[in-house]
Amino acid sequence: MLQSMWGALFRRPGVFPWRRERWSTPDGDFLDLDFLGPPCAGAPTLLALHGMEGSSASHYIQGLAGEAFLKGWGFAALNFRSCSGEFNLKPRYYHSGETEDLQFVVGKLLQRLEGPLLLAGFSLGGSVLLKWLGERGEGIPAPVRGAVAISAPFSPGECARRLDSFLGTAFRWSLLSTLRAKCRDFALRHPDVLDPERVRRIRTIAELDRWYIAPLHGFANEQDYYERTSCLGYLANIRVPALLLSAADDPIVPASCFPHGAVRGSGWLTGELLPRGGHMGFVSGRDPRAPVFWGERRAAAFLAGCAGNGSG
Repeated sequence: MLQSMWGALFRRPGVFPWRRERWSTPDGDFLDLDFLGPPCAGAPTLLALHGMEGSSASHYIQGLAGEAFLKGWGFAALNFRSCSGEFNLKPRYYHSGETEDLQFVVGKLLQRLEGPLLLAGFSLGGSVLLKWLGERGEGIPAPVRGAVAISAPFSPGECARRLDSFLGTAFRWSLLSTLRAKCRDFALRHPDVLDPERVRRIRTIAELDRWYIAPLHGFANEQDYYERTSCLGYLANIRVPALLLSAADDPIVPASCFPHGAVRGSGWLTGELLPRGGHMGFVSGRDPRAPVFWGERRAAAFLAGCAGNGSG
């Protein structure tokens, strides 16, 4: 548990010259991206996807940005809808299987980049990334060279049940503390889509998915949502080198969900299920005042190999 909580509780954010851009989406809404760079000539750019209720300000995104900065890479952090500090315009949210926004962002990024594009996703962002890679399959753009998914929820239903259990109490209430406010705002603005009274009574992740995510995105219920958005069925179609980094002591993603079979059956996937690391933690070091967040270093090292060398 401490591995999972350490960064959020004690890690100091990086001090970087961020540049925000707002991109208009094809459906008449917007996405906010935060950039660090530009990269050295011809060097890679790393696009990062945060976890549930995270943002570009999340400590793990900031940590990965530092790794990219040291390598001379460009860095871009996509803020999912509603996560940049401002509510979006359309009755649409992000979820573990929503890949249209990622497709749009990658396409627009590739129009401006000269070097390779690398991708990393944390938790829910890792699920989005893996599903998108599998959907593209052989049609993945050539500049996309590699990907890393850290603590991805391979089985959304199992993860929701874990969050709604006693073990997930701290994480559940942390997530719902911001999600309930968003739900209420969405319901008041779009009562034709959501039931405001049901939304007001949300107390669990399953209820959130049943009364909020499912009706917003056309799923029959939470179980339909879990089955249709899981990235597991897409892993066999991935055609770029991808690292799946998880921990057996993850309090949210059960170790039994790790896709050992998909990894063994693919020449593109590298699976690392470590005994310790928690959920997006992976903290080491003897001095608690200067911990090493080696998961982000492992991700950067893997992606450097995909790009060709340590600097791209």
